Amino acid sequence: MSDFLIVERHGGVLTARLNSPATRNALTEPTQMQELEALCRSIRTDHSVKVLVITGEGSAFCAGGNVKDMQSRGGIFAGSPYEVRDSYRNTIQRIPLALYELDVPVIAAVNGPAIGAGLDLACMCDIRIAAEKALFAESFVKVGIVPGDGGAWLLPRVIGMPRASIMAFTGDTIDAAQALAWGLVAEVLPGAELLARAQALAQRIAANPAHALRLTKRLLREGQHMRLDSLLELSAAFQALSHHTDDHHEAVNAFLDKRAPHFTGR
Repeated sequence: MSDFLIVERHGGVLTARLNSPATRNALTEPTQMQELEALCRSIRTDHSVKVLVITGEGSAFCAGGNVKDMQSRGGIFAGSPYEVRDSYRNTIQRIPLALYELDVPVIAAVNGPAIGAGLDLACMCDIRIAAEKALFAESFVKVGIVPGDGGAWLLPRVIGMPRASIMAFTGDTIDAAQALAWGLVAEVLPGAELLARAQALAQRIAANPAHALRLTKRLLREGQHMRLDSLLELSAAFQALSHHTDDHHEAVNAFLDKRAPHFTGR
């Protein structure tokens, strides 16, 4: 990749670190969004990748939009209202479309504050675990703007409309313990243990057949807006595909033979 993302691979697990600690990994420059989108695009075509872990370098996960750029009307905030609208549509709004629709499971290892677009970025992931020092805020209203990157769609689906409304209307910050109580994160642990825990979870997921992971992820996503009968039709089609894979037969044989399976991705 390039400057904003540090990407490491261990087997079928990719770990992507947001790498702008001086700005607390703020999302403002179009090149940053392009890198995230390019990463998702590469994963979609590389079926040897099974899980993506996202975390931040330095003290923050992601501080959202750079307030200094808002003040100077730089980065994606530059230009006329029409230019700003197009800038949002062509940059930061491409992240939820690319990341939320990614076929592989995504884990957010929230190592510090996840503010504004940073919280929304975490909500684009399937699983969120947090360091004890992590903080969360849907803080757009505090600077006189609205969730411009899909947060009004994402956050209620994670914690429910009443709690999402509290966060969005007040802009207040909640700590990791509150985030755990509200179901925003699945687990809270000491910061020194966070990334190892996220990667261990990713490896447990990656131990399963690649096709089954991607199809299961797709069913979970589609199930959020489909009727039950429509989802059942899609599930039947996906199941038919799965039953005719080598990895399915290997999994069944390994189970009956009481041995560890060896999956090939076929």
